[in-house]
Parts: sequence; structure tokens; C-alpha cells
Amino acid sequence: MTLPVIVTEFREGLAKGELLIQQCGDCGKPNMWPRYACPHCQSENLGWAASGGAGTLHSFCVLRQGAPEGHEEDLPYAIGVVKLDEGVQIAVRLEPDAPEDWSSYQCDDRVEFVAKDAAHIARRPCATFRRAGS
Repeated sequence: MTLPVIVTEFREGLAKGELLIQQCGDCGKPNMWPRYACPHCQSENLGWAASGGAGTLHSFCVLRQGAPEGHEEDLPYAIGVVKLDEGVQIAVRLEPDAPEDWSSYQCDDRVEFVAKDAAHIARRPCATFRRAGS
């Protein structure tokens, strides 16, 4: 499968253990998910910058059944929305505290990026986070 150019660098970063966010070369503001033009100044001069990988969990959901096609064998898993310290939001997978246990997660928890190996990213091309300090 050929990836759209707009997400290639993001996924390549994940495969290298880096969380990248898009940043405007003109106004300097970050944005996420990737766009073809800056939502702040409409410049097309966009690049990528490393994120510190820390943020606040705004919402999350544990899926135990009814996964989208292609993700059935992943059940159960948790997805969430994290507001990074850089000010942008990103949809993520959440690591359980113990097998199949996300019961300690709460909205407004501090969370951090977890680097995964390239094989994991090839199968699940999204950022993974865990509770900070876990």
C-alpha cells in the first residue's frame, strides 16, 4: 500500500521511535493532523518537528468488541485524544497498565509517548501513549 505523502514522514518518524508534529515554516505554529496548508496563516511552507511526547489525556475509550475491519485481533484496545504540550491534539492508542486493564486511566491524566519498533508501527501506524511515570 502506498501512503499519501502527507503522512509518510509522520509514520517514518514513528518507525524510528519519534513523535513528529507538523509545523509551519512561516508563522511557526504547530498543527496536527497533517494538512496541505497551515490552518493559522494558510502557508504551504509546512515541515515536521519533534514533539516532546508529553501531554494531557482529554478523552478515551476501551474497545472490547466491534472493532473496525482489520483490527478485530487487537481487541481489546484503548484509543484516546491527547493534547500535546505543544498545543495540538492527536488520536493515540493507550497502553494498558496490566494486560487488558486501562482502569487507572482518567481524563486529564498526564501521558507520554511510547516508542515502538518498526514492525509494530508497520502493523499499527499510530502513536502509542501511557500514563506518565508508568
